[in-house]
Amino acid sequence: MSNVVLSEREGRVAILTIHRPDKLNALSEQVRVELLAALAAAEADAGVGVVVLTGAGEKSFIAGADIGEFAGRTPFDQRSAMRSPRIFDVMASFPKPVIAMINGFCLGGGCELAMSCDLRIASDKARFGQPEINLGLIPGGGGTQRLPRLVGTGQAMRLILTGDMIPAAEAKEIGLVDQVVPHEELRARTLELAQKIAAKSPLTLKVAKEAVRASERLGIEEGLLYERDLFCLCFSTADKAEGVAAFLEKRPAAWTGR
Repeated sequence: MSNVVLSEREGRVAILTIHRPDKLNALSEQVRVELLAALAAAEADAGVGVVVLTGAGEKSFIAGADIGEFAGRTPFDQRSAMRSPRIFDVMASFPKPVIAMINGFCLGGGCELAMSCDLRIASDKARFGQPEINLGLIPGGGGTQRLPRLVGTGQAMRLILTGDMIPAAEAKEIGLVDQVVPHEELRARTLELAQKIAAKSPLTLKVAKEAVRASERLGIEEGLLYERDLFCLCFSTADKAEGVAAFLEKRPAAWTGR
């Protein structure tokens, strides 16, 4: 079988591309397996500071699950197919920053995977939605949980209960995406941001991401205590000493990731 997840590097940025353009890059079982493997490789590679996720072609980021795989499945079959580790959860807990570069249709499981990323940059031609209701289903990749946290309960209800698609501008307005850029500038603008982030201390990026992600599960008082502990932990690192010294000496910092 041909690879359905392609990997390339630009400096410290790994670009992972779902490559099923004939299926609008739908999330098949093979895609999930190969994407898990690609993420494991990126995590193990100290030369990778940031991961960018995108879809092949001009039409689609990921147009949802591969619906053909649903036909004939029993509840037990589906539960087995959704066994851990789930790609959505692995993406959300990935220790390095992940940016979704959304080049087209971002629907169903594709929208859920984008929501699992840390940042979402969309082409002005992209379209978003959770259309599972039209199949007699509900979102099953975290959409009922992550979407309300991003856009609020009302907007999440509207998208999930109607199954409607919305354009990139509206997705930006409600907080589903962070930036919308002209389609022809999507790759350049995304990589510019990715490279800017990748130039920071890799150790501090990991701690910062962990602190922000903790806000999704902790109350404010517990979260503030957790942030304080992580902040103080940074004082044990060589990168903290280097960052402070570089600031005082008015020079660029030379990060070591220690």
